[in-house]
Amino acid sequence: MVAIEGAVVVVTGGQRGLGKSIVDELLARGAAKVYATARSPKPSDDQRVVAKSLDVTDADSVAALAEELTDVTIVVNNAGTAGAGPLLGASIEHVRGVFETNFFGALRIAQAFAPTLGRNGGGALVDVHSVLSWVGGAGAYGASKAALWSATNSLRLELAPQGTLVTGVHLGYTDTDMIADLDVPKNDPKDVAGAILDAVESGETEVLADDVTRYFKSVLAGPVEGLAITG
Repeated sequence: MVAIEGAVVVVTGGQRGLGKSIVDELLARGAAKVYATARSPKPSDDQRVVAKSLDVTDADSVAALAEELTDVTIVVNNAGTAGAGPLLGASIEHVRGVFETNFFGALRIAQAFAPTLGRNGGGALVDVHSVLSWVGGAGAYGASKAALWSATNSLRLELAPQGTLVTGVHLGYTDTDMIADLDVPKNDPKDVAGAILDAVESGETEVLADDVTRYFKSVLAGPVEGLAITG
């Protein structure tokens, strides 16, 4: 279990969408300070929120942030980019770009902040995946989230000796700017943020945020043909 009250948290992509909802929920639960990152950050009216510039695709940017933020006890890897077109029709440059943010960016953050978490008592690392980690038909986006899911499972083992909780988050369509144009049922990001922090506080290693995610998790052991987007 990891306490939210009094925690110092960095949330990548923390100024919009799900990231902003996570920041708001952290504050509601008594976090002492939240570093909310963005490529072009805007200041917050809440003194507990510290806006920080970060480009997760830039190793120097990540290293500089980790060097500066030595008081962090929880890291939330939320920054991500879209890219769900067909793989066969996508350029390798496009696929690589999606992976740079969704996979390598998250891994850079984990590598950079793991020593800080260890020095500060263990804390928690939260990686935001997707139900599309398990489901075919989402192109580079799904592939990058599947890679992150695998990396999270390895990071959980690697960080266990220093007492760091590693929690992977899977969710379906959620009402953020990324999917604003899709006419589909969507999760409320506030509900997802609450589920994430409930898991951190109770020491859970996985969040299944909605019914569609719970369904696909339940059929992972079945035929691979069942792991596909339909409709």
